[in-house]
Amino acid sequence: MRCPYCGSEDTQVKDSRPAEDNTSIRRRRICPDCGGRFTTFERVQLRELMVIKKTGRKVPFDRDKLVRSFEVALRKRPVERDRIERAVSGIVRRLESSGETEISSEQIGLQVLEAMKSLDDVGFVRYASVYRDFSLAEDFEKVISEINAKIARDPLDV
Repeated sequence: MRCPYCGSEDTQVKDSRPAEDNTSIRRRRICPDCGGRFTTFERVQLRELMVIKKTGRKVPFDRDKLVRSFEVALRKRPVERDRIERAVSGIVRRLESSGETEISSEQIGLQVLEAMKSLDDVGFVRYASVYRDFSLAEDFEKVISEINAKIARDPLDV
């Protein structure tokens, strides 16, 4: 692993342990050249996934981009980081175990919307406004009325 401070390729692992979500290994490393300390995470990757964009272009799946989309939608919301990590890990696990190596961005977006529903209503509306390309105030009203109908049907499920 290359040192992020000096670029040396000779770093040493000082400590390894499972990460909080038990889907990765957390490693503390030290650089013998500059003395810099840093943390890396190692994850299992079942297969190389490609995302097919709406334009037809194919790009490698990027887990960090998925995490960022959750973080943007949930900015300043009371949702713990580990709940976001669990949701992302669940989506990645489903994508990898689907047997497909190419997945449309639309399929990923639908899974994010599903996860967002259970995490936070405001985050769901924020994500849906971008994903569904809201252009009118009525678009927001429709989604909010869907949420209110869900609350009326099962107030304990929210």
